[in-house]
Formats: sequence, structure tokens, C-alpha cells
Amino acid sequence: MSVEPPSSGRPTGPPSGPLSGPSQPPSGPPSQPPGSSAGAPTPEPRRPWWRSAPRVAMIAAAVVAAVVLAVVLTRPDGGSNKASGGGEVFLQAAAKTGPDPFTESTAKDNSAPPVSASPTGASEPLNAVRGVDGAAPGLYGGTRNVSSCDVEKQIKALRAAPAKNKAFASVAGVQPSGVPAYLRSLTPVQLRMDTRVTNHGYRDGAATSYQAVLQAGTAVLVDGHGVPRTRCACGNPLTPPVAQRTTPKHTGDTWSSYHPSNVVAVVPSVTVINVFVIYDPDHDDWIGRHRGDTGHKDHKTDPPVRPSPSVSVSTLTPPTSTAPSSPGPSTPSLQPPTSESPGEEPAAPETSPPGPPLVSGATTGTTQ
Repeated sequence: MSVEPPSSGRPTGPPSGPLSGPSQPPSGPPSQPPGSSAGAPTPEPRRPWWRSAPRVAMIAAAVVAAVVLAVVLTRPDGGSNKASGGGEVFLQAAAKTGPDPFTESTAKDNSAPPVSASPTGASEPLNAVRGVDGAAPGLYGGTRNVSSCDVEKQIKALRAAPAKNKAFASVAGVQPSGVPAYLRSLTPVQLRMDTRVTNHGYRDGAATSYQAVLQAGTAVLVDGHGVPRTRCACGNPLTPPVAQRTTPKHTGDTWSSYHPSNVVAVVPSVTVINVFVIYDPDHDDWIGRHRGDTGHKDHKTDPPVRPSPSVSVSTLTPPTSTAPSSPGPSTPSLQPPTSESPGEEPAAPETSPPGPPLVSGATTGTTQ
């Protein structure tokens, strides 16, 4: 290794600090500034940029950040359990599994035809979301004596995967050992309207979350207040939808009957629903399905008194910092309807017209 001899007046001897290899010093003029006084210490030779630990660390961090960002932007949930704000809403067709399923499909029936809501006014915001009472007769469909979901298959699949069972339980707000009883307490039905929910996938050992619209005909399990809690085509747990501050971008599947103004969010009924009054499209008939039953106790019932379930004002409100904390997943406040919510199947006059009701109503709730 050739080293330029020092100029006159410069101290001799080895450079300060040990050399860490046979790399050459930078070419060009000596590192001693012109005009400096004799006896000044010789500065350490300039190292190549790739041998600088801080610079290498910065470059590595930048590369990692770029990779993470690319992964986050391609995930349905945006890489986090978003509580509110703008973003994407993932459209999910009834028969498709979708991203990050908890289990294989346990859906057995998804034949319910779609029902459209009444048209919205031109002055209403594009991100308006209408609420419908979970106890409204005709909100859900199903076939008499046929369960839309195989609940026992769902239980077996989660039992065989303890990590998934634990993640499912964390979303449902129950202990892992309580998942079977929780699932058996739900009622299998089919959506009859495109419905906004928060869907939860399973990725890297934990539950993710993303906003979704489930197509009419989707087989779901609903709780005692009529709120969808499990999507059977993927075994994913569901929670109420989260408010969007801006008009969200819609991605995912497409279907001809979809229109944003027809999408609803289910508002929990004020009282516990003992019997769901659902429409059977296969027989053009009405049936009563007991809460938690898989169709074995189904019985024919009269059409509802009201041909159209009421749609009440319900505003999706993002959680605020002043809101009291509560266990379980964070969900927006969905104000229950002021209209009467039946806990038992309604008695109806025989003069009521048969056939599926059109779920209509004139009110909307907007995100704040």
C-alpha cells in the first residue's frame, strides 16, 4: 500500500487509530488543511461510505420501511385495526372466501335474493350509512329447516387451531374455551341487503380488521340483538362497522345489484330477539326461527304486520378520547331505533300481503 509521504513540518509516525483493512485512502490532496500549524494531529483517513456504520444503518432502515409500507398498502385492513377515518371498504361476494380466512367455508345456503332500500335524496352525503333494526321482520332470509351455516363444523375447525381460536375469541369478547358455546348461541340466517360490517381476518397469528360490505345472500350468524357476528364463508368474526370520515374507496368483488345507497348497517335491537321472522325465498313463505336454533324448530308464520321494516336514524360515530373504555373490540356507537323492536314473532292479520318486504325508510345516518 503506497502512502504519500508527509510534507515538511508534518509529524511522522503511524496514523491515529488502527487501520481496519487494506482499503486505500482517498485520492487527492492531503487531508492536512493548507496553512495549518505544525504539530497538529493527523486526521483519520476518510473511510468509504459503505464502511460507515451509521450510514449503513440508515440505508437498511429505509429499505425495511419501504418494504413494510408496500405490505401495509396491499393489505385489506391497511395494516392496522383502524378505529375510524377514511380508507377502503372491501366488497365481498356471498360465495367467495375472501382474504385471510379463519377457517374453510362452513356456509350451506346463500340463496336469499337481494332487496333494495328506498332511494336516497340527492342532498345526502355519499358516505351516508342507513341503519336498520336487527329485529326487523324480513331483514334476514333462510330456508325452512335448513341452516345457512354448519355451526359444528366451524367449532371443530377452530378447536383444531388453538391460535385461531384464541384470536377469534379476542374479537368476539369471550374466553377461548367459551367459543363453542358462543357460536351455538348465534342464529344462522342469510343477509337480504348489502350490509356494512367490520370483518376480521387472520394473519401472522393475530386478527386483522377491515371495513367490508357483505353481499345480500351471505350466510352469517347473528346474535340475540340481530347483529351479524360471523361470516360463514370464511369463519371470520364480525363486529359493527366503523365510521368513515370521508367517502371510502371501494375495492374487492363486484355484483350487478350493488349500489352504495342500498347498503345498510344493522342496529342492535333494544330487546333480545327470541324468534327471528325471516323470509323463505325457496317457498315464497315466512318462517319463524328460534334464537340459537339451526333450523330444526323452524315453523311457518304469518307475514309481518308491517310489509316494510322501518329504517331508523343511526349515525356511525367514531370513538372519542373521552369515551369510557370497555373490554372487547372498539366499535362505533350505533344508536338503537326509537321504533318498537319485537322480541317475539309478531302476530299478523291474514289480509297482510305475502312475499318479501322491501326494507325501506327515509332516514340516513352520516359519518362525522
